[in-house]
Amino acid sequence: MAKNEVAVKKEGALALASNFEQDAQGGFDGMSQEDFALPFLKLLTNTSPEVGETEGALPGMVLNSVTGELHDGKKGLIVIPCAYVRQYIEWAPRGSGNGAPITIYPATSDILTRTHKEPGDNKDYLDNGNYIENTANHYVMVINDQGFPEAALIVMKSTQLKKSRKWNSMMMSTKIMGSNGPFTPPPYSHLYRLSTQAESNDKGKWFGWEIERIGPIEDMSAYATAKAFAQQVGAGEVKVKHEHENPDGASGTKAPF
Repeated sequence: MAKNEVAVKKEGALALASNFEQDAQGGFDGMSQEDFALPFLKLLTNTSPEVGETEGALPGMVLNSVTGELHDGKKGLIVIPCAYVRQYIEWAPRGSGNGAPITIYPATSDILTRTHKEPGDNKDYLDNGNYIENTANHYVMVINDQGFPEAALIVMKSTQLKKSRKWNSMMMSTKIMGSNGPFTPPPYSHLYRLSTQAESNDKGKWFGWEIERIGPIEDMSAYATAKAFAQQVGAGEVKVKHEHENPDGASGTKAPF
């Protein structure tokens, strides 16, 4: 290709980029939060349906449920924690229902007082045969390869609830020295690396989350985006469509390798 052709193409690309910026957000006027799907970051196990069906998907990887992007679990991904919501979710037994929650109860509910255990099963069952899952929802911004933050949800339950509590404790224990002494900054002030690791006990093996605090955010734009997302979650503007995982790969619950 001649040099003048390259120059013309570059000028054309710059002109297009300028037009793209001028028309930013154009065409989205008729859309609200209900018209977007919030991605789940799903921790894959060998019994996750994506393993064997999605090219390159392996146990221990993390899958973006909307884009289909796979993250190397050992390398991990960088996230900004924005908001936290704990819920009790009522599910129909697997193989029945439409795969959507029957009822979602707030963390203040006493629903667990109305449940019982079945022999050889650690689930909390209601008398109607449905079961309740104590579910920790971590709303995050994932820093993509270009350095831009993207909204997502990480669901932790079962064996991963202790990881959720650890992460919350890490955020709460973070201190910064201010003009009036030390203070606890908001969760969305810091970056964390989330990776995955193999875990096991005498009942089985599975993959779980590993959480590492990196440090404070240095990009003011990313901070503002994360803060805005946190405020949207707090105002109830972010809608989540929970679905049965098969198995509970998103939570890192027990599953063989």
